Amino acid sequence: MKNNQDLKFKKMKDYTHKKMYSLLALLSSYCIAILLYRVWYTSSILYGFLVWNLILAYVPFFITNSIKTVQLKTLPFFVAFVIWLLFLPNAPYIITDIFHLKRQTSMPVWFDLLLVISFAFNGIVLFFLSVYDMYTILQKNFSVAKAWIITTCIFFLTGFGIYLGRFLRFNSWDVLSNPNILIVEIFDRIIQPVSHPRTWGFTLGFGTLLLIGFLIFKTINSKEERVRI
Repeated sequence: MKNNQDLKFKKMKDYTHKKMYSLLALLSSYCIAILLYRVWYTSSILYGFLVWNLILAYVPFFITNSIKTVQLKTLPFFVAFVIWLLFLPNAPYIITDIFHLKRQTSMPVWFDLLLVISFAFNGIVLFFLSVYDMYTILQKNFSVAKAWIITTCIFFLTGFGIYLGRFLRFNSWDVLSNPNILIVEIFDRIIQPVSHPRTWGFTLGFGTLLLIGFLIFKTINSKEERVRI
C-alpha cells in the first residue's frame, strides 16, 4: 500500500515538474516575443540586454535542479553551492532594469514597462523556485531552524549582490576576473556601514522583500502539496 502511494506521489511530482518547465518555457517565450516585436517595430536593440540577464537568471535554477541528488557534505555540493550563490542575485536583479525605462523613445512607455516587468517577473519566479529547492535540500540535511537561518541569510546576501551589480557595476565574473577591487569595496562597506547608508538600506530593503515573497511562495507551495497528498 505504501509503495503504491509513493509511486503515485512520484508520478504526481514528475507531472508537476513537467508542467512547471512548460510554464517557464511559455513565460520566457512571451518575454522574448514582445522583445522581438519591439526590435522589429523600432529597429532598435535598446532592451536586448534583458535576454542576457534572463539567461543568467536561469543559471541558479538549473544548478539547484542538478544537485538535488548530490550529497550535501561533499566538495561537489560545496562548489555548486558557492557558484549558485554567486549567480543567484542575477535572477531578482532584473527588477532593477526598470531604471532603464526611457520616456523619449518611439515605443509607448507602457509597452517598455510591460517588457521590463515581464522579464523581471520571469527572474523572480526562477529565483523563488531555485531558493525553494535549495531550502528543501538544506532541510533534509539540517534541522528546520538551521535551514531557515541559512536561507534567510541568502536573501540578504542576494540583496547585497543586487546592490553590487546595479550601483557598483560588478557582476558574478568579477569574483575571478577582478577580485581585489571587489573585496576592497565589500570590506569598506562592512567596516564603515555608517558611511554607506544606501548600501545597507538597499540590502535590508530588498532582502526583506525577497524574504516576505518567499514566505508567501512557500506557503502556497506547501498548501498545494498537502492537497495532493
